Amino acid sequence: MLIVLIFVVGLMLSAFFSGSETGFYRATRVRLAIEALSGSRVSQALMWLTGQPTLFVATTLVGNNLANYLVSLSVVMASQRLYPTGGALVDVLGPIVVAPIVFVCGELLPKNLFYEAPNRLLKRCAAPLVLCTILFAPITILLWLFGRVLQVLTKSSPQQLRLRLAKRELAELIAEGHEVGILRPVQQSLAQAMMTVAALPVKQYMAPSGRVVRVTTTMRKSDVLRLAQRHSRTLLPVEDARDNRKLVGYWRVVDLYVDDSAELPAPLTMVQLRENQSCLSALRHLSHAEDPLGQVVDKAGNTVGFLTGRELRMALLRAQ
Repeated sequence: MLIVLIFVVGLMLSAFFSGSETGFYRATRVRLAIEALSGSRVSQALMWLTGQPTLFVATTLVGNNLANYLVSLSVVMASQRLYPTGGALVDVLGPIVVAPIVFVCGELLPKNLFYEAPNRLLKRCAAPLVLCTILFAPITILLWLFGRVLQVLTKSSPQQLRLRLAKRELAELIAEGHEVGILRPVQQSLAQAMMTVAALPVKQYMAPSGRVVRVTTTMRKSDVLRLAQRHSRTLLPVEDARDNRKLVGYWRVVDLYVDDSAELPAPLTMVQLRENQSCLSALRHLSHAEDPLGQVVDKAGNTVGFLTGRELRMALLRAQ
């Protein structure tokens, strides 16, 4: 009876952790977030777990190893009990006989179930998952530290996994919206183009610094307008001629035309962007102000280019 109990517990643990791992990658975090905001403690716990992918994967890894150990132990104990003098042949035949049962019931079936209904099944498994996370903490912390060492060596980050998961979830939501008639084809195309362009660095769309005409604070207003018209520029970077031609901001040409004063106004502050910053992040920063000019800088803080929100939006439209 003890052997059967160990085998059943090991098989159930294998099914639980294998299915949960599939559910983790299949779950729609948008739905979890909505339910968590509505006050669901189960969804809040799952949101916390899905926000810690390294910890979650380490927990399922430890759980699967524990399940495999229990199943193997029960098979060895049963072999020794039934055929004490069987020798090596029984040791080999035992795992071969049990392997199909473990594969179907402990791997294939739970993975398929969680694949079809990830959110529903994960919510039912939330309490055991949190409990296992606490129980396995001493071991998972060691795995987490090992993972941090690998991240330093490979220069990778869990953020990349989160971005891939978020991108996949958005793609699924867009496809579902199109299927049920919420999104029109042109809206679906625009959303997919946004996801394609969003992760690219801004340096792919910026205008190189050497190709952008600049003006200085000592120029006359008429000369500034003439340069803007000649180069078809609506936004002009401004340099301080008295301070080693340091960039101090930008002027909007339309403001200069509207202003009847002969004096030039104070330059507007540019939005500073990193050259490896994603287009989506840059567009969010540029949208905080009306028609701003972005100054793209490298790691040393040197200006390498300029970018506007309009140019990023046009890139989205061209990507359709």
